[in-house]
Order: sequence, then C-alpha cells, then structure tokens
Amino acid sequence: MESNFVDYVKIYCRSGKGGRGSMHLRHVKYNPNGGPDGGDGGKGGSIILRGNHNYWTLLHLKYERHIFAEHGGNGGRDKCHGTDGKDVYIDVPCGTVVYNAETGKYVCDITYDGQEIVLLKGGRGGLGNFQFRSATNQAPRYAQPGEPMQEMTIILELKLLADVGLVGFPNAGKSTLVSSLSNARPKIANYPFTTMEPSLGIVGYRDGKSFVMADIPGIIEGASEGRGLGLRFLRHIERNSLLLFMVPGDTDDIRREYEILLNELRQFNPELLDKHRVLAVTKSDLLDDELIEMLRETTPDDLPVVFISAVANRGLDELKDVLWAELNSESNKLAAVMTEDTLVHRDKDMAVFADELADEGEDGDIEYLDDDELEEAEDLDDFEYDEE
Repeated sequence: MESNFVDYVKIYCRSGKGGRGSMHLRHVKYNPNGGPDGGDGGKGGSIILRGNHNYWTLLHLKYERHIFAEHGGNGGRDKCHGTDGKDVYIDVPCGTVVYNAETGKYVCDITYDGQEIVLLKGGRGGLGNFQFRSATNQAPRYAQPGEPMQEMTIILELKLLADVGLVGFPNAGKSTLVSSLSNARPKIANYPFTTMEPSLGIVGYRDGKSFVMADIPGIIEGASEGRGLGLRFLRHIERNSLLLFMVPGDTDDIRREYEILLNELRQFNPELLDKHRVLAVTKSDLLDDELIEMLRETTPDDLPVVFISAVANRGLDELKDVLWAELNSESNKLAAVMTEDTLVHRDKDMAVFADELADEGEDGDIEYLDDDELEEAEDLDDFEYDEE
C-alpha cells in the first residue's frame, strides 16, 4: 500500500506573462481625430508559496506536475485596462525547503504558518499608446508588449519541525518509545527497518507542558554511502533542537555504536554535531542493576545518559526530565535564537542529485508544455479604427 506521507515532490511552475498594451486611435463620427486611446495590458499572475499549518505532508502536491498562473489580459480601446492574471498560491507545510531542480540551488524556505514568498513574479503589462502621447507626438502608433513569464522546475523538500529527533540503528526501540510517550502509533515489529517513514508524536510533560518528538527510519553504518535506507530521512532532524541517540543495552559496545551514528550524521551534515545530544540506552529491562552500573562507566562522558525500557515503563520519567531540561537550557535557547534566522541550507550536490530523484520516484523529466496563448505579438503598426 502506498504511503500517505510524501516529503519530496518535483513541480514545473510558470508565472503569467503581462498583457500587451493596445495601439488604438479613436475615430468616430463627430470626433474624427480623437487621438490615441489604447489601454494598458494587465499584470500576469505570480506563483506564491504559502505556509499552512494544516498540512503535514506534500501529498496534495504529488500529482500536481504543472502549476501555471494566468496571463494578463491585453489592453483595449477607450483606455480599457487589461485584466490582471490571478495569482496561484501553493500551500505547503511549515518546514518546506525549495530547490531549483535543474541546478540544485537553494531557493527559499517556509518556516511558519501564513508566510508567503513570491516564487515566480508575473510579468508587468505593457503600456498602451495613450501613455505615449505628447505635444510633439499626438498620435503615437506604438505600444509596449507585456513582460514575459518566468518558469522554473522546483523540488519541494519537507523537513519536519520537532523539538527532539530520534537517531538510532534499526530495532533500537525508537518507535516503541514514541508510542509509549505519545499518542502516535508507528508500526512496531521485530525486524529491521520497520519504520519506513518519519512520524511525529506530542509528548506530554508536567503542568500541561509538552514537546514534539520525531521518529525517523533507522540508519546503519555506511548509510552515507547508500547502505540501508541511506541518509535521505536525516533531513527531518536538521531543524530539531535536540537529538536523542538510542542504543540498545544488549549491544556489545555502546560507545562504539554511538560513535558510528555520530559519524553518519557528520557525513550528512556537519552542522548536526552542533546540536545538543542525549543518549538513551534502551531495553534496560534485560539488564540488572549491577550490569547497568558497569555499562554506565563505558558510556560517553560529554552528554547525559539515561537507561530506559519503553516496554517495562522504566526510566521514562527521568528521560522526559532530562529532555525538558536540555530543551530549556540557556545554551540551547541561545543556539536556537542564533540559528533561527541563519539556518544554512546547502545546495544540492548534482553528482548525487539524479540518484536522489530516482529514489523518490521523480527521475522522469517533466514535459514543458507549450501554451496556446503564447503567440507572436501582433505587428504594432497594424492599428485599428472605431467607425460608427
């Protein structure tokens, strides 16, 4: 069954061209030399991105292969202004990043509800010959054409907005933890790569407080080279304030597995290492107190470590206390303020861009359609008269 979670779409967008100005001379029965009265052309419609908190996925855009704005209407006689083309709004979930599909360049970023960014501006309408009249040229026989349209093939890439992002190997207990702390119900099974898509859960805390936790599919050693599911889902923790590393308690070397995960994040985006981190040793119900104390001595010293068991409901309150304290620490708040407006989005590496598009099912080229309304401008010397 095809998933409803879509975080990657490719769309061809085109704004409207401006309408051409009218070249018209008024010539009626009682006013044979009425002079120029050609109206201006209308403005073409723009393509505008708009943040909408009611969306959490790009599913509604998956089959929108082409998005066109209206062209501006042509000017008319009697100084009639052409109609303005309607703008087209593309509603996207907060956290959507836009890239140019042809060059891989970063274009813009939608981060909050109601935010609007003009992606492609509509062309301005041309001036009619009425605007060019003067004392020395009382019957101008020319007018302006409208400005051309703009077009671009874009990649919309969703990066989930959450407070805590889970990082771990397959079967580390990430989905079990999310289901235990929130009302989210991700798929849970006893085989690797059970989680095939990211999910969000709201974790309740004391006094009605809460924070959002993001679960992503597990990564394995060599994921940066394409093994397993690769690193394609790590984009969803780039915006998280805190990273929660999860390593099973029955593993041979907790520190080594943590270092492997850290290295994969470094390969994906070195800036992820600047985020605050917490280590949760899962499945601790399989360990006795003496073994836990022995393992605690082998864990990393540069971050908080909590032994938990989501199945046995062990250590979960302590984990929430640690996560809340880290989220609200002064250093974390300062880092959030410093990076809120300076979040750097790297351009796509075109060497791997084609493979990424193929993985997302977007490897086919989008056909650039010809528009029936795109005709050569009429010869402006061929003006018309009103006769009554």
